[in-house]
Amino acid sequence: MDEPTSGLDARAAAIVMRTVRNTVDTGRTVVCTIHQPSIDIFEAFDELLLMKRGGQVIYGGKLGERSQILIDYFQGINGVPPISSGYNPATWMLEVSTINMEEKIGVDFADLYRKSDQFRQVDENIKRFTVPPEGSEPLMFSTTYSQNQLSQFLLCLWKRNLVYWRSPEYNLVRLVFTTAGALILGTVFWNVGSQRSSSQGLMTIMGVLYSACAFLGVSNASSVQPIVSIERTVFYREKAAGMYAPIPYAAAQGLVEIPYIITQTIIYGVITYFTIGFESTAQKFLLYLVFMFLTFTFFTFFGMMVVGFTRTLHLAAVISSAFYSLCELLSGFLVPKPFIPKWWVWFYYINPVSWTLRGIILSQLGDVETIIDEPTFHGTVKEYIERNLGYEEGTMGISAVVLLAFCALFFSAFALSVKFLNFQRR
Repeated sequence: MDEPTSGLDARAAAIVMRTVRNTVDTGRTVVCTIHQPSIDIFEAFDELLLMKRGGQVIYGGKLGERSQILIDYFQGINGVPPISSGYNPATWMLEVSTINMEEKIGVDFADLYRKSDQFRQVDENIKRFTVPPEGSEPLMFSTTYSQNQLSQFLLCLWKRNLVYWRSPEYNLVRLVFTTAGALILGTVFWNVGSQRSSSQGLMTIMGVLYSACAFLGVSNASSVQPIVSIERTVFYREKAAGMYAPIPYAAAQGLVEIPYIITQTIIYGVITYFTIGFESTAQKFLLYLVFMFLTFTFFTFFGMMVVGFTRTLHLAAVISSAFYSLCELLSGFLVPKPFIPKWWVWFYYINPVSWTLRGIILSQLGDVETIIDEPTFHGTVKEYIERNLGYEEGTMGISAVVLLAFCALFFSAFALSVKFLNFQRR
């Protein structure tokens, strides 16, 4: 540890060093540099290595009870003034071992130490402990980390949960934005969900469903990227220190988002569903929430994934914008699937937004038998969406599974990027 008390007041420094002392008492060895310690902190150490300018050792060995071994050693040198009663031995030690003191009493503290019993005792201990006991085996550890993967994950999750709870500028703001966005969407499209007797009304409903998914999803992906980018810098340092492995960290980073996404889904879903005026059945309401949740989740994981694969936040934002544009263009709403050119239809199937749109439209309109009687079309709502959008009956469940697969894919890609990529060059 390199000066762990720097910048701390007396109380905080005492708390830190008490923790270090407790660590030592478990059988571990702590090597620590210290700057102007108090008496209590100095006497918490067992041994001292003191060097003068040039790196020459002038004392090495045990401190003793109330630093008595150290005090006896320096007071045994002719010309060194004795320590006053109650004086800090750390301060006294530094005062009596200066270059000016060497010149004053005409000695070389490094030379005196090399000829002392203290040096011989330390040298003997080094030689003795260098040779392993007979029959002993090399010290081996089965893993780099002190805890197993599950313990690392739980500790990382606890830490990330605290960080998120103490980040109102991110979480509270996005919940406020969710509420405001839901109210805006609900009031703009007030009660249009019941207008299903014409193709124009039907397209309006599908536009609402499309907007409801894309509006907050893109916001989630964009807002999570700065958080992940900042935390990645902290992760590099803690990973290098061997605190935890990449996969438990990535799992905790992904899982900590879930409660907030659920909260967003409930707020957004309840407000928009009833203000827009969709069909008031428990099944359709729950399906609406399910597809909303899956959409917000894959957008959030996508934002995390892009940051994981890019060096800078700016580059991640540029790539994300291009992805959003393509997804919206080829989602099956602006250009319905039957009208997408065959050389671009492949993107429709790997586009998560298209599966969201398919699933949420089928969940709300896939069983509606309301008749549409127009010059260009005569039939039920169910037949209209199958003929004009290419949404086959019975594919709603497949849409949910595909969206789950996208969530897993984006999260796995983020975890792998954390494990194998390192953009820090220091």
